[in-house]
Amino acid sequence: MAGNAGGRTSPDLSELAADSASLARSGTAERVAAILRDRIMEGYFPPGSRLSEESISGALAVSRNTLREAFRLLSHERLLEHRLNKGVFVRVLAVDDLVDIYRVRLLVECAALRTLGEPPYDLTAVEAAVSTGEQAALAGDWPVCSTANIRFHQALAGLANSPRTDELMRNVLAELRLAFHVMADPRRFHEPYLSRNREIADRLAAGDAAGAERMLAFYLEDSRRQLAEAYAERLTAR
Repeated sequence: MAGNAGGRTSPDLSELAADSASLARSGTAERVAAILRDRIMEGYFPPGSRLSEESISGALAVSRNTLREAFRLLSHERLLEHRLNKGVFVRVLAVDDLVDIYRVRLLVECAALRTLGEPPYDLTAVEAAVSTGEQAALAGDWPVCSTANIRFHQALAGLANSPRTDELMRNVLAELRLAFHVMADPRRFHEPYLSRNREIADRLAAGDAAGAERMLAFYLEDSRRQLAEAYAERLTAR
């Protein structure tokens, strides 16, 4: 029976014992989901690809139940989808998804720069992402360049020093990576943004957050338009 302390009825905690086993499984599932999310963000699993329970659970040395829970978490994040009697697949984004992703990016990334306060800013992660992208471009490694671009925008949002913003952007940018796969020529798409990433980083290093925000707003609109055009071309070609 629940006790009474100070006029309040304390909760009966006996049922929590049943949750103890699932707690460990949940923690593992979240870690598995984080691994798969990162792999999607890196382009390892392209849109439309089927994720094999047997292969992935074996590779990660986790149970199928844990993997299924991870799949459920990533489905909730709109990265995966379950097709009846067919399995689990990486989502293929629609044009509406793309529009909404960029709406969120514009709100979050620009706000992160707008609220920076007084310089200097800690640009370690921003500079690292820019440099990685530049080096990947020199090596002609456009998948790595694409990932570096994602990391750059993660780092911009990270300047807000908000764990909730970081979590939101991880999910949004993982979805965005799915959109990049429609670009037939990744070099043509990513190369022009390398210099723009560098310019934004330089503006921030100079303490000009307002100037960096203006550049970012134009940048995001250009990127959205290019991807939307690529989606339209793909639909026309079907």
